Amino acid sequence: MRKLALELKDFLGKSVTVSGWVNSRRDHGGLIFIDLRDHTGIIQLVITPDTKDAFSLAETLRDEFVITATGKMRERAPELKNPNIATGDIELVVDTLELLNRSEPLPVNTHDDGDESSEDLRLKYRYLDLRRPSMQAILKRRSEYYKFIRKYMDEHEFTEIATPILANSSPEGARDFLVPSRLHPGKFYALPQAPQQFKQLLMVGGVPKYYQIAPCFRDEDPRADRLYGDFYQLDMEMAFVDDGETIRNEIEPLYLKLVTEFASKKLVQNSEPAKQYISKSGKVPRIPYQTAMDLYGVDKPDLRYGMEMIDLTDALKNTEFKVFQSPCVKALCVKNGASLTRSQIDNFTDQARKLGAGGLAYILYENGEEKSPIAKFLKPAELKKIKELTGASDGDAVFFGADTREKVNKILGQLRIAFADHFELKNNDEVALCWITDFPFYEWDEKNKKIDFGHNPFSMPKGGLSALENAKTDEEKLAIVADQYDMVMNGYEVCSGAVRNHSPEIMYKVFSLLGYNQAYVEKRFGGLLNAFKFGAPPHAGCAPGLDRIFMILSDTENIRDIVAFPKNGSGIDLMMDSPSTVDPEQLEEASIAVIEDEEE
Repeated sequence: MRKLALELKDFLGKSVTVSGWVNSRRDHGGLIFIDLRDHTGIIQLVITPDTKDAFSLAETLRDEFVITATGKMRERAPELKNPNIATGDIELVVDTLELLNRSEPLPVNTHDDGDESSEDLRLKYRYLDLRRPSMQAILKRRSEYYKFIRKYMDEHEFTEIATPILANSSPEGARDFLVPSRLHPGKFYALPQAPQQFKQLLMVGGVPKYYQIAPCFRDEDPRADRLYGDFYQLDMEMAFVDDGETIRNEIEPLYLKLVTEFASKKLVQNSEPAKQYISKSGKVPRIPYQTAMDLYGVDKPDLRYGMEMIDLTDALKNTEFKVFQSPCVKALCVKNGASLTRSQIDNFTDQARKLGAGGLAYILYENGEEKSPIAKFLKPAELKKIKELTGASDGDAVFFGADTREKVNKILGQLRIAFADHFELKNNDEVALCWITDFPFYEWDEKNKKIDFGHNPFSMPKGGLSALENAKTDEEKLAIVADQYDMVMNGYEVCSGAVRNHSPEIMYKVFSLLGYNQAYVEKRFGGLLNAFKFGAPPHAGCAPGLDRIFMILSDTENIRDIVAFPKNGSGIDLMMDSPSTVDPEQLEEASIAVIEDEEE
């Protein structure tokens, strides 16, 4: 906008035509002032009674009327300059004024100041909400974001290739959106959850380095950081790659450039244990999955702050305090935690109980004393060891978890996030990145009481075929690690990738350990398997989530704020009224029958 103001100054004394929306109108009797707005900003129009037709029309104008004005640009008198807008030094004295379209009273606010309309109302009238300067800036910034990414990929010799939207169902972990086939009654396409199989087939087809800004479709419940239905990812793949580090080194500089060059944010690493996992070839830690769970309780840790879990199990193995006579005892040292009030501690205790804890033991360190309901049950040597291992000092608080390792990690991991929110440890001007590696290939499905894939069967297990053949028991199967990796940005997973399984023999074995035979695998993934039989090169890739990354870099916690036309938190497009019913003829043509809900 400052650039626009400088450009307009070049037209001082010259005739200029401008078009836009009436942002506001002020009638001062002998003069009418109109603030005219378009995507570049605001310019003040001055209409005098000398221009009879223009003045008469100006008297009828209301907010959001669309007009065109022609006149001479002049500099404002010193006392009339407006420092609050970029064009506040100049104004247009109107000769002619034309009404292009009228506007009814607006149901939502199109200004960034004043009361903001509710999200549902904003989404219902999104085309009006987009007129707000902040939304205009977001749309323009997102376009620049895509250009920045494409420039990087082109410079690194990736080939942009579009893959099909009508595809087959794939096991990506979410529900598919199914599309009935009119030409083949009873059969369905699926909108791709990701171009996974197609990009692997491109590797078989001889493409060395592929990418696209790919639309993906998943029927998942929406969240503040997850759009409903469709989203975009930077899909990429490289041939003749058999280790994840090659991919990480290839794409990591893009993340660093997006943070420091595109978003002008500070790259930080404020967790001391994480620093030991920074490789010589990169600037971002590579933290094994289990290490992340043991230190932070989650596989997407926010490393803008420390507060790691401290394992006290061995230090307290001989304690007489029954609560700590558990398979695992861990603690969080919360700096300045002694400032918490009793009611605040009670709130954190309630959070812990909701996560499955029986309560929340703690010690407050104040004025050289240890204030705690549990201190009397611990020996002086144990209290000393706790303070020593946690690094607690005066003014701090230590909170404990005691149960199975998995349960303690879960509870303290969520409390770590809650404490960081309470003490405002998350600085939006900072970005902390980390890679999480070595995910479990299989995991225990508690609901169905069986082993299932941790992510998807397309990843290569570390150790290859021999690792699978040596896994006889459930415990041994669960110990298999995938050459799979996620990028985490400020506590959000923003990318997932893996070395791919390009061997039919390994693919069959991966499924056979779960009880699936070759016929099942060939039916589900026949196209991919057949391709692998014709000299498939080793390959690997990843897919950064573009919406979520842009959300973080734009300092918002609601992903719907950075998309032009999102659905609401219930997955409904209020503006277009979708999903909606369709005509019976359309259903019949697609060979679909709707089963009515009996309760209706």
